Amino acid sequence: MARPKVHPANRLRAYEACLFCRTSKRRCSGSFPCQNCIRKGQAHSCMPSRRRESFSASRQPNTPDAPSGPVAAITPSQVLPSTDSQRHAPLANPVDQGSASPEAPHKTRPRMLRSLQGERVYVGRAASLSFLQLLRDTVTQHIGPSQFSHNVKLEDMLETEPPKNVSPDFDDQLDLQQRQALLRAYQIATSGFLYLMPESELMQLLHNRRCDTGHAQHTTALLDVMIAIGAQSHKHDPTKVQIEHFFFARGQRRAFVSLLENPSLEMVCLFLLMSFYMLGACRRNAAFMYLGVAARAAVALGLHIDVSGSLSVNEQQRRACVWMSLCNLDLLVSSILGRPPATASLRSETGASITEALQRNDLAEEGLVALFNLAQILDETITRLYSEKAASAQVAESILEKLKRWSDGLPESLLAPPGTEQECLAAQDRVIGSLHIACSYHFAIIIVTRPFLISTLGVRLARVHDGLAERNLGDVFSENPVHSRLALACTDSALYMLQTCLEIHRSHLLLGNMCILKAFIFAAALVVGFSLFSQKDPNPDLEEAFTGAIDILHMFSQQSAQAGHYYEILSFLRNAIAEQRQRLSNQDQSSKSQYVSKLFSLNGRRASRQTDGAVTVNLATLTSPFDMNSVPLEWEGMELPFWDSFPFTEETLPLQDRTSDMNPL
Repeated sequence: MARPKVHPANRLRAYEACLFCRTSKRRCSGSFPCQNCIRKGQAHSCMPSRRRESFSASRQPNTPDAPSGPVAAITPSQVLPSTDSQRHAPLANPVDQGSASPEAPHKTRPRMLRSLQGERVYVGRAASLSFLQLLRDTVTQHIGPSQFSHNVKLEDMLETEPPKNVSPDFDDQLDLQQRQALLRAYQIATSGFLYLMPESELMQLLHNRRCDTGHAQHTTALLDVMIAIGAQSHKHDPTKVQIEHFFFARGQRRAFVSLLENPSLEMVCLFLLMSFYMLGACRRNAAFMYLGVAARAAVALGLHIDVSGSLSVNEQQRRACVWMSLCNLDLLVSSILGRPPATASLRSETGASITEALQRNDLAEEGLVALFNLAQILDETITRLYSEKAASAQVAESILEKLKRWSDGLPESLLAPPGTEQECLAAQDRVIGSLHIACSYHFAIIIVTRPFLISTLGVRLARVHDGLAERNLGDVFSENPVHSRLALACTDSALYMLQTCLEIHRSHLLLGNMCILKAFIFAAALVVGFSLFSQKDPNPDLEEAFTGAIDILHMFSQQSAQAGHYYEILSFLRNAIAEQRQRLSNQDQSSKSQYVSKLFSLNGRRASRQTDGAVTVNLATLTSPFDMNSVPLEWEGMELPFWDSFPFTEETLPLQDRTSDMNPL
């Protein structure tokens, strides 16, 4: 029977084949060790095959310090990947093993996902979605197809449809107290990230909303979007959903009718807030584009330069707050999506004068400045680590030192918790602001150290899977100590973030929808889940943190389709971890001798040392439209895209959404 056709977009192509698969002309899974080598029991000798172009003269320039003898053996953690677009570009000189730490090749790859309208959108290698795909491939290589690793919508980017039927006018149905409550929720939701105006000015804006002055007309749209964000962040309430949709639709309509023609400070604030709202509404591409509009308007107004000599102190202070808020959200969103930020090239023009313009009279301004300084370090991380073929451990350690100095210089007012539970409830915006700053710090640590976590856990998975720890194989698959140290920092940072979020969650201080926090939690949970998947024995701290992340996302899923999708992914990952543990436990209980194997079993399979690590799928229990006799039972001849319609027996979790139309994943 002919092999079924597979669309080229759905084919899984190995980025780089191992030496064994290349010489034997077999399909390689692209991981090290690859699935073929694991099945053959030779995982310890699986190494990437380097292309001839990789050894060009540009790779090793003739210098007095360059070795003239034969090339030394290279471990998989030291191999740099090469692509057609990168072969002719000169590489950095190899790092001296005696003076500095080696590099870790990037295993995550940029992705082109389909948007809701079918357009291909870019997601960079630093994004959690790219790391998720690497984790899916790794899980597939060790336990086979699963609900976590295979899905017919893997190439889609989850987005929700805008509401089609907006509720009638709510403007006259909300009294002043209700509006104040929604603005209070807005302040809590944006605490630590944005600070566009003090509370006194916000209340004055609320009382003067019906004035007919030109300035009031311009700020009405701003007030509408603030109320929409406050309603969006409330616990699930159908009335709040209707209020959210009405006020955002009206604010968005006013923004494009009157404010898009001429740049103003209100216009920058408006598009910045609409971007924040779109993140909570699971429309990340729209949020990214709105940030671009806000950035260009800010440049037209000169917010990125020092104009201290020509403006009043109050005007300078407000401009500085708006600019730093824009930079904070732009850097965080771009880091989450792995895309270049709109304000990256402009941040060098600001210098220290922008932060010095703030008098820092209250805690909100202190938090804004702290996150602005952290955002600059995060920008440096993306530029220096993820724009190269491999992540330099020396660069990573230098960035970690900057992050340490940043954390040591934080004011005590941002770190001191409220004394009693009543004080926590009264100062919820302060607690959430500190939480946002702390999670941003831990997220930055994860971004810096994640390439080294991938390198280290790849070696550990190979050793655990094939029992290399019990063999005398020298340094074939030994861990790099520098990579291991950075990998530990990645796991610890993810653990601390989840523990902090879980503590706030148990105090009932989290809002119903927190657009940036749910992305942070998902990124940290993937790191913890990867660590658990590579371990044979349970880790109580990591287990509790991973379960806590799932619980928090389940709470967010009542209002956020994105959080519901994250919850589903992590739930499937938890099942994959349990299956991996069971397989490793069964492998430990089986005979380790190469001279004897189990001859008979009721499941009809002969268990041997070579098949202990192979994937066992009971095809007899599965219903499939194709002829099972035509399916190759060995992974060697298996086309992974052929299993995209793998007939799982369990139903997937239905995502709860606040709109009726949603692009399913």
